[in-house]
Amino acid sequence: MRVNKILFIATSNSSIGTTTGKTGVWLEELATPYYIFREAGADISIASPLGGKVPLDPKGQSIIVATRRTKRFLQDRQAMDFIADSGTFEKIEINTFDAVFLPGGHGCLWDLTNNVLLKMLLEGFIFQHKPMALQSQAVASMLTLQNPDGGLWIKDKRVTAFSNSEEKSTGLASVVPLLIENELISVGALYSKCEDYASYVVVDGNIITGQNPASAEAVAKQTLAQLQRNEYFSVVKREQLINKSSSL
Repeated sequence: MRVNKILFIATSNSSIGTTTGKTGVWLEELATPYYIFREAGADISIASPLGGKVPLDPKGQSIIVATRRTKRFLQDRQAMDFIADSGTFEKIEINTFDAVFLPGGHGCLWDLTNNVLLKMLLEGFIFQHKPMALQSQAVASMLTLQNPDGGLWIKDKRVTAFSNSEEKSTGLASVVPLLIENELISVGALYSKCEDYASYVVVDGNIITGQNPASAEAVAKQTLAQLQRNEYFSVVKREQLINKSSSL
């Protein structure tokens, strides 16, 4: 059985703007897919804008929001080593990966929204029709993606992301550089949401988006489902080509 290769892309930013607050990746949105993908036998890698250690949002490590997977992750040497030495975008070869997963966290809003190298990478995954999964704040990294004709790719695409009301509940609505819900709507995306902090996933073609941390499990499982479908159709296509050549 073929082993799927999945790339995680995470923020390198640990600061909340000019405040003294700390941020990073929201642990549940990293730990959940990490274990789901590993248990499915996937080969996983991670990259970030600066490379090196990926910062975790301190609030996401709190016992108040802890899950069995976040607890396991923090005590798992292999998992902690995984985020201790991320690669850089310059070294990524899209052709070697089958899917990409972007966990959220407020850090994304500063360094994953206007990154030229990331833009090129994500456009590559899209146009190769590979599954691209994005969680909460990380959905903002799609705002500047373009079609080959130069138009905004996100226009008329069905997506979800961290909502305005969820952002207000964090107390950071006036601090973050953008409110994702507003931005997605302003560029013509077909944004939808459910009640705050309930699991909600939207799939549009090969793009899978999750509204919030509670959505991470469903997003990860949908990513695997798309990979399985892609593998099935690849096998069918190969068999059709073989049958066609043998009949000549």
